Amino acid sequence: MEKEITEKIEEQNAGKVPNQQELEKELGDYLSKKYGDRVKIISPFVIPKKDATDPDGKKSGSKGSDMDDFHMMPEEMASYLDGFVVKQDQVKAVLGTKICTHFNRIRFNHQRENERFRGANKKSGVGMIKNNVLIIGPTGVGKTYIIKLIAQKLGVPFVKGDATKFSETGYVGGDVEDLIRDLVYEADENIDLAENGIVYIDEVDKIASSRNLIGHDISRTGVQRALLKPMEETEVDMKVPHDPISQIQAIEHYRRTGKKEKKVVNTKNILFIMSGAFGDLTEIIKKRLQRQGIGFEADVRPTEIPWEILKNVRAQDLVEFGFESEFVGRLPVVVIFDELTRDDLFEILKNPNNPIIISKRMDFRAYGIDVKFEDDALKRIAELAETEKTGARGLVSAIEKVLIPFETRLPSTDIKRFLVTQEVVDDPENQLALLFEKYNDPEWIDRFEKARSLELEEIKQYIAERAEHFSHKSGLDLYDRRLELIAGLYLRHATDVDVAIENLGTMYEQVQAETDVLRENLDVKIFFDDSAVDEIIHQAIDSGQNARNITFQLAKQLEYGLRLVKDRVGKEDFIINREALTDMESFINDLMKKAYQSEDPPDGEE
Repeated sequence: MEKEITEKIEEQNAGKVPNQQELEKELGDYLSKKYGDRVKIISPFVIPKKDATDPDGKKSGSKGSDMDDFHMMPEEMASYLDGFVVKQDQVKAVLGTKICTHFNRIRFNHQRENERFRGANKKSGVGMIKNNVLIIGPTGVGKTYIIKLIAQKLGVPFVKGDATKFSETGYVGGDVEDLIRDLVYEADENIDLAENGIVYIDEVDKIASSRNLIGHDISRTGVQRALLKPMEETEVDMKVPHDPISQIQAIEHYRRTGKKEKKVVNTKNILFIMSGAFGDLTEIIKKRLQRQGIGFEADVRPTEIPWEILKNVRAQDLVEFGFESEFVGRLPVVVIFDELTRDDLFEILKNPNNPIIISKRMDFRAYGIDVKFEDDALKRIAELAETEKTGARGLVSAIEKVLIPFETRLPSTDIKRFLVTQEVVDDPENQLALLFEKYNDPEWIDRFEKARSLELEEIKQYIAERAEHFSHKSGLDLYDRRLELIAGLYLRHATDVDVAIENLGTMYEQVQAETDVLRENLDVKIFFDDSAVDEIIHQAIDSGQNARNITFQLAKQLEYGLRLVKDRVGKEDFIINREALTDMESFINDLMKKAYQSEDPPDGEE
C-alpha cells in the first residue's frame, strides 16, 4: 500500500519544478546520507542584498591584523628567546632581527599607503625582497621550537608543514596552497591576520633534486617551483573545487548577497621559513674550501666538526646540493644552528622554561606527586642523551626511559614526594624498590626538602637576573617578596616563568578589581598597600583559591573592627598593610587605642 502511494505521488510530481523548500529537503537528505550530521543546510529565504564587503570579498568591519601597532625591537625578541633557548646566540640574533624587521616593514608600508601622498595609488613594494629564512642544523637543536616561540611572541598565526608530504603528491602545488588555507583556519577565518602569518616547512632538504640522477629530478624540482610564487607573492583561492562544503558556502553567499564571493589570500606579507638538517651539504662545502684554500686547510680531516663547516655555506653550495637557483634566491636569510654538547644538554635541563622537565612535573603532578631533580641526576641524563646523537630529542627519550617505572607504580601508592637522583638514573628498578622502604625516612625527606629549597632559590635568581625585562612586561615592580610569589606560582602550577609572571599580574588585577567593589559596598573604605596585596596573593597560592575571593573574605573579617573605629572617631578611609592581614586583632586594637588617645579630654579634666 505504502509503495503504491509513493508511486502515485511521484507520478503527480513528474515534470514539476520543485520549490525552495523541496530542494532544500532533497539536498539535505542527500548530504545527511553522505556526510551524516556534520553538514546541514540552514538557509532561510531572504531577498538578495548587498553585503558590506570590499571587492576582494573581505568584510569591511572585520578585525585587522594589528600590524599598525607592531613596534617590537630586535633586541626585545632576542632577549625573549634567551629565556627559552640555550646556546644558538647567532641564530637568536639573526632570527630576532630579520623577523622583527619583516613585520615592522609591513607596518611601515601600511602607514605609508594610508598617508595618501603623491603616488599612493601605485603598487608599493614591487621588487622588494622578503626576509624568508632558511634554517640549517642537526636534528634536535630546537629549529621548530624557536620558530613556534617567535610566532607565539608576535601573536601571529603559524602553521607547520612537512616538505616530504609535497614530494609524495607531485608538483601541482595543491599542498602548498593547503598550508595557506590552514593559516586562515589558525587565524579564525580572519584573512587580514592570516596574510601576516608564518608558514614553516620542515625537512626542506628532502626536496633537493638527487645529484646521482642524470637530468632533472622532476618530482622534487617540481615541488620547489610550486613554492616559488607563494614565497614571493601570489593569491590563493580559499574555495577548493572538490570541496562540497566550500561550494555550498559559495551558493549561500550568492543567495544572500546577490553576487559571487571572491575570497583569496595574498601571500605578499606571509613569512616563509624553511629548515632541514642538510647533512650531505658538508661534503660540498669541504670540496669548495679545499679548492679555494681558505677557511680550512686543504686536507680537511674527518675530525673537523661538520656543523662548523656549514657556517661557510653559500648560495652556490645550495644549488649544487640540488636546489633551483630561483628557490635559493627566495631564501635570502640563512642561519646555522650549533650542534649541542653534553654541557648544552645539561643547561637545557636546568633552564626553568625547558618543556622537558616541565612536562615531567605535570605528568607526576596529575597524580598529586611532587617531583624534584638533583643536578647530578640531570648531568647523567645529559650524558645518556648525548650518546643518542639526536640533540634535545635524546633528552626526552632518556628521561622517559628512567622515569617510566616510577610513573607506572607511584600513582597507586601514598608516595607524594619523589626525588630523582643519580642513583635513580643509573638503576631505576632497584631505586624504585628502595623508595617504598625509605619514602618516610627523615633523612630522605630532608634531602628532598633541600632539593626543593635549591630549586626555589635558582628560580628566584633566574628571575632577578631578568627583573628589568619581566618588570617591563608585567608592569609590576619585582622585589624580593614578589620573586618568591612568582617562584611559588611556577612550582605549584608546573608552568614556565613567563606564564607564572602573567599569573601574578592577573592575581594583582583581581585584588584591585575586588578592592574597587568593596569600597563601594562596605561601610568603610579600605585600600590594600603592596605588602597587603602580596599577602593576599600568597594566601591564594597556598589555598588554591581565587585572589578575588581571598580579598573579599579578608575585607569582611576586618569590616566590623574598622566600623567601630569609624563610629568612634569618624574615620572612613583605612590603609591595610600585610600586618593587618596576618594579625587582625592587634591591628584593630592599635587603631582603637589611637582613636581613644586622639579624643580631646572633657572640660575640667586633665
